[in-house]
Amino acid sequence: MHWTVETLNAVVDAEIEALPRDMRSRLVRYTSIIEEAGFQGLPREAVKHLEDRLWELRLSGHDGISRAIYVTAAVRRVVIVRVFVKKTQKTPPRELEIARQRAKDVR
Repeated sequence: MHWTVETLNAVVDAEIEALPRDMRSRLVRYTSIIEEAGFQGLPREAVKHLEDRLWELRLSGHDGISRAIYVTAAVRRVVIVRVFVKKTQKTPPRELEIARQRAKDVR
């Protein structure tokens, strides 16, 4: 059984569109791999568990690094709840809080 990857809403879609082009392309590539081969098809360093239900896809490009925070839901669904360009070593608490709040909307 394959996975499906979706975004929570139009706000998350806009966050993805705001990414630099190379990072946006990497996110599209990673989501395609997840849908076709599952998480085992991704490079080991591409996925990191943050807390509870929150995981991140780690994206890098010429212009820096970004993260796509997601949750998994029933029937092998990945729902991306927050996307941002990362400017610090650790994922900022503010970004985690936004992701936590949005994750509450995922069933």
